Amino acid sequence: MTNKPAKRPVNGVLLLDKPEGLSSNTALQKARRLFHAEKAGHTGVLDPLATGLLLVCFGEATKFAQYLINADKAYTATLKLGEASSTGDAEGEIVATARADISLAEFQTACQALTGNIRQVPPMFSALKHEGKPLYEYARKGIVIERKARDITIYAIDIAEFDAPKVVISVRCSKGTYIRTLSEDIAKHIGTFAHLTALRRTETAGFTIAQSHTLEALANLNETERDSLLLPCDVLVSHFPQTVLNDYAVHMLRCGQRPRFEEDLPSDTPVRVYTENGRFVGLAEYQKEICRLKALRLMNTAASAA
Repeated sequence: MTNKPAKRPVNGVLLLDKPEGLSSNTALQKARRLFHAEKAGHTGVLDPLATGLLLVCFGEATKFAQYLINADKAYTATLKLGEASSTGDAEGEIVATARADISLAEFQTACQALTGNIRQVPPMFSALKHEGKPLYEYARKGIVIERKARDITIYAIDIAEFDAPKVVISVRCSKGTYIRTLSEDIAKHIGTFAHLTALRRTETAGFTIAQSHTLEALANLNETERDSLLLPCDVLVSHFPQTVLNDYAVHMLRCGQRPRFEEDLPSDTPVRVYTENGRFVGLAEYQKEICRLKALRLMNTAASAA
């Protein structure tokens, strides 16, 4: 009987190319097993049908995953015009049909109408919670829950391929955007139906699919090679301002004290903190009214010294 390798304290961020057919959590657990990591989490759920960029956080990186919750994203989506699906994608049953002989000009006009700041009603087949349960659990039982429209931003919709009824679009959007709903709304604007046949996330928070790695490729590497692909924990908070503190100020932060700090920053701004030799300490909050830093999320001493 072969003993399983012991779990180890892995810290860092893996840019994973999630395959079709796996939930985000299943893909996460497969990656975790490959790295024998003690702790793991991810940012931004992808449906099983969807493929593409999933940020997997190991160890100390999980402390900072929440700071990408507002990140913009980009997708490549393949639509089939003229058919409505019960789920909004290819996994559902076709429940209605309409004209599919859409012209490129019609489609372009609809895309333009849905570009910018818009309101979108989340689909029933989504992971949004109602009374502690995801909406898709209600949807599978035929129960429809009322959902409120939410403000989102569609920065751009580019038509990559047009051969009706098949259309491929590239979408750049804000957090909280459902591409299946966007596809349905584009079709509705034309007076027809549509559903997704494929969806791929190509970018999130400035990270791109070109930087990602497949589970298959990772499985063919040894431990050292896999570890070399991990990005440092602070990439998750690189959009915040940074500062360098001396050892005494870092010690104060770790002890729950608030070292003095004066910068031309707004109050309550998260700040990346580094030691004088360049080690990432964590995030602190700048309290401008008292010119102090208050610890928000700190690396543990063992990990930051690694």
